[in-house]
Amino acid sequence: MSRAGRRAELHPLWTAALLTAVGCGDDGPVVADLVMRGGVVATVDSANSLVEALAIDDGWVVATGDDGEIASYIGPDTEVIELDGRLAVPGFIEGHGHLLGLGAGKTILDLNAATSWQGIVSMVADAVADADPGKWIRGRGWHQEKWDEPPDPAVAGHPTHASLSAVSPANPVLLVHASGHAAFANAAALEAAGYERGSEPPPGGELQRDAEGNLTGLLRETAQRPVAAAYERSLADLSPEETEARFRREVALATEEALSKGVTSFHDAGASFATIDRLRRLEDEDALQIRLYVMARSQNEELERRLAEYYMPSEGDDYLVVRSIKRQIDGALGSHGAWLLEPYADLPSSTGLVLESVEDISATAHLAIRHGFQLSTHAIGDRANREVLDIYEAVFDSADAGRDLRWRIEHAQHVHPSDIARFAELGVIASVQGIHATSDAPWVPLRIGDERAAERTYLWRTLLDAGVVVGNGTDTPVEDIDPLASFRASVTRQTAAGSVFHPEQRMTREEALRSYTLSNAYAAFEEEYKGSLEVGKVGDVVVLDRDILTVPDADLAEARVDLTVVGGVVRYSRQVRHVVDPLR
Repeated sequence: MSRAGRRAELHPLWTAALLTAVGCGDDGPVVADLVMRGGVVATVDSANSLVEALAIDDGWVVATGDDGEIASYIGPDTEVIELDGRLAVPGFIEGHGHLLGLGAGKTILDLNAATSWQGIVSMVADAVADADPGKWIRGRGWHQEKWDEPPDPAVAGHPTHASLSAVSPANPVLLVHASGHAAFANAAALEAAGYERGSEPPPGGELQRDAEGNLTGLLRETAQRPVAAAYERSLADLSPEETEARFRREVALATEEALSKGVTSFHDAGASFATIDRLRRLEDEDALQIRLYVMARSQNEELERRLAEYYMPSEGDDYLVVRSIKRQIDGALGSHGAWLLEPYADLPSSTGLVLESVEDISATAHLAIRHGFQLSTHAIGDRANREVLDIYEAVFDSADAGRDLRWRIEHAQHVHPSDIARFAELGVIASVQGIHATSDAPWVPLRIGDERAAERTYLWRTLLDAGVVVGNGTDTPVEDIDPLASFRASVTRQTAAGSVFHPEQRMTREEALRSYTLSNAYAAFEEEYKGSLEVGKVGDVVVLDRDILTVPDADLAEARVDLTVVGGVVRYSRQVRHVVDPLR
């Protein structure tokens, strides 16, 4: 029977699991499928309890305690994992990422390590040498602030497409910025998109031009969409079987990467209904190996028609949950797309871009209320965060809605101090990405100045102290999906260069762990089933090679995942010992 078919049986199983907390059921002592012992188990319960061992049976946690208490759960067929003093924590929940983007990123040029524009051009040239004429060359991960020297020639610090087009005259090229909020296209890609010298971008986008008015190839925000659409048209000749195989490969690659980093659940921040249909088929086949919480993304007309048939709340041991809608009010700070209250320090003519209007998102909010969906809205700039809070408050009041809707603001990077209390008052969750703060720290003051950087950016401590629920993630593939890197950034605020970015906003280690587990479960209405290692919750566990709750800050960068368990099944192992010894 598929996992989907087992949902109706889960609540009796959960009740039975509670009965086993004392080590016995109706037929005598319970024998667990899996026991972990001899270590430190951070339960992330209300008291942040630490125990030595836990037992999992039929995918559910049935007991936690000291080694002696858990010994009675070991039988001849029990898999016993010796922790040998290591730390076990609840499975990490990626609070905001893009599953297919992560998978697709494994099939295109990885530009994250590029230190110059010329280096990127060389990578494209190598790819063209192995490609047929007309085949698209794609890449992602470049960031101009990471280059050793500015490109030459340059327009506002960005290159022109001349050198790129010279090495790829017969192949369209699309290179997406690390943030995903800008891209660079060569001449062939611009032509495929219908862009000409006098073209205007879609609303919410910008086309960069040189002094003579020629397109440089830089596409900001929605200006990327015509080029991306041209790439999608190039796939029209694929058969349905080829399209499905491509989709499954991307899911598989993303899943493999996630599990290797200890991620057992993944909040997918924006999927089409067609993608959700494909994911449904994978769940029906028991093919999904990590748990997905998917935010539906579409225009209001389609949302109105289809939301009712896609309402899929969590019922326990789920691998696909759909009960949230994704919208996006602004862009990213790095690409000058974040919507600010005051102009950019390094671009005084601009306060950013509005990608989706207040009126449109307000209409979505009313749809969400009517259909019982959560609304999760991307907002990075301080003006964007204020506008979203205004939308939420107005809709809550007009619909006489309760405050346990758990609506979210995705990123919440730059928030005016006067708006902090509103998060708490409205019950709005701040879905942040710890790693963004330390990645962005070198250039944030360039964009908004030192004063605003200190007062308004990545205000985790202020949010937590105000009583706001703060979830954590990476926005993968914008950043590596690694929760340990984001955990380290959350508790140290230390950049790669060794500086510390406004340490007064750091999380404690317990808060950072909770932000990656129970808080993200709460943000998905799943805290009853996951996010902590307590009896009656799913057996999703990560074993780390060191205790990230106690080791010195300097050791956090070396922390690694040794073992990832999903529903009591080992899905990833890094040279871990498995020992079955029922007599001990």
